[in-house]
Amino acid sequence: MKLYRTKIAQIAEETIKLLAKDGDIEVTAESREEAEQDLVAIMEEYLRREQAFRNRIRDYMANRNIPYNEYGRVRSKMAEQMDMPLGDDVERFLARQFAENMLISPHVDEVYTEDAPLYKKILGLIIKHDVDETELREEALGRVKNVAEGSVEFEIAVSDAMREVKKRRGLL
Repeated sequence: MKLYRTKIAQIAEETIKLLAKDGDIEVTAESREEAEQDLVAIMEEYLRREQAFRNRIRDYMANRNIPYNEYGRVRSKMAEQMDMPLGDDVERFLARQFAENMLISPHVDEVYTEDAPLYKKILGLIIKHDVDETELREEALGRVKNVAEGSVEFEIAVSDAMREVKKRRGLL
């Protein structure tokens, strides 16, 4: 999963709204915004940590003259060492963080649901907001015409098309 900054507020709002509506948690009207901000802070901290992780990988590879085609291998190895969630683990990580936050947050008055069902409900909501990166890339590739595949110009055109597709879908 890739977490987009533009989706953070929506995920937080929907999580609190759904859990309160279903009777999983109790949140007063005055505390609802603060409870949402707790979830926003969790996601923003994850994004900050992810950016620092990518910078660390880039520096590690540059310092050791490791070619870019080794990025995935180096990323997996470093993620394991640093306990950084990747792929589908991101959704599970965020869901665990949200569930734990509900239990300790001063903005959530009461949690009525056990940990496991609460976690599953939150996980389902986070997964609902997952963006299919493959679909975005295919759409961007469909927009790139008359450029030789594999060239630098092609990669620049695809990058520009991806940016345009993400902007159009409200992800940037």
